Amino acid sequence: MAKKINTQIEKPEEESDIAVKVEGVSKVFKIPHERHTSLKSAALNLFNKREFEIFNALKDVSFEVNKGEFLGIIGKNGSGKSTLLKILAGIYVPDAGKITINGKLSPFLELGVGFNPALTGRENIFLGGTILGLTRKQVEEKYDDIVKFSELEEFIDMKLKNYSSGMHVRLAFALSINVHAEILLMDEVLSVGDSNFQQKCIDKFEEYKRDGKTVLLVTHDIGAVRQYCDRAILLRKGKVVCVDTAEKVADKYIYENFEDEEATGLNEDAGKIIPGKNAKIAITGVSFLDEKKAPRNVFQAGENITVRVSFENKANIDKANFALGLYASGGQYLFGVNTILDKIDSSEAIKKGFFDINFVKPVLNSGTYYIKASIAKNGFSQGSIYSYVDRSQDFRVMSRTNSEGLLSLEYHWGGSEPRLSR
Repeated sequence: MAKKINTQIEKPEEESDIAVKVEGVSKVFKIPHERHTSLKSAALNLFNKREFEIFNALKDVSFEVNKGEFLGIIGKNGSGKSTLLKILAGIYVPDAGKITINGKLSPFLELGVGFNPALTGRENIFLGGTILGLTRKQVEEKYDDIVKFSELEEFIDMKLKNYSSGMHVRLAFALSINVHAEILLMDEVLSVGDSNFQQKCIDKFEEYKRDGKTVLLVTHDIGAVRQYCDRAILLRKGKVVCVDTAEKVADKYIYENFEDEEATGLNEDAGKIIPGKNAKIAITGVSFLDEKKAPRNVFQAGENITVRVSFENKANIDKANFALGLYASGGQYLFGVNTILDKIDSSEAIKKGFFDINFVKPVLNSGTYYIKASIAKNGFSQGSIYSYVDRSQDFRVMSRTNSEGLLSLEYHWGGSEPRLSR
């Protein structure tokens, strides 16, 4: 039996340390199978029974947020993160459960919920401020700060419908942070604007931490969760998987993605084999293996990876030059080897029908990578290539730390202890 719906937002006693309390909240959406795009089609199907698909966006979600706490809310697309924030903001009404909020709340949601595209940026500041509970006098007092932070001085009297999505979001964020609420709801705030604006957002986060504000942050940025959040919630298909320290929840999220990608694969369309003019040996596939020689396409940073290139020897060739190149998904050439330069006897590999390259604890950071492979006669002059793979299926490396770039290197700050960026 469904729980009784409680749409009232209650306030606990003043001495309570709890800023937000969510108890057994569920939300269901009915998605129609047929959509009518005109009055005529709607009229013709007026008496037809409409069929709906039930989508359980949230299922019995419960948690508490303490005053002054940064709580991260993470999960894959469709896990219910944004739905949860909209319920907390009062945009959606839960179908079951109860929400208790102690303090003034300011939401920053997708593209400024409540803005009117037919109004100017200036007019939307006053409209949005009113929706967030400010009086006109309060908006007037904060107006200059809002516009300055948004960096939209030149466009403030232009209609919002002519704003780019980035301008739209910057205005919404500038307004939401100037409400001076005790509780802030932030949905993907660190992805807005250019790098300079993002740095301003980060500076605001640091300010919130110093001021002891309560923040609920929805994000895909695991680095931000680790850096700013005290605790985090992991949602999966509308359910709470775990509530724990930011570090532990971030790790669990990474490994859940790890398992999902293992099941689904990456870049299934890649791996086209290009035969050369002398196709006496034909590459039949490229695979990635773990230490137990089991096929995988997702690895943890620092884990050994074996690249296996399989082939068919159509003409009983006894020797060949095997070559392999490692590339990042953006096309950056990272590493390359071949048997001639390394003076490797290829005859044993010819007998087995495959050659392996074993990468021992590769210094690859989080990212997507692929292989180019070729088998040639005795060199790589024109016409000597038997078979060539221009881009293998992708493989993914998952890192547990915040370092950026393609490489995962051991490093230290000044005289501090060495650390490994994996």
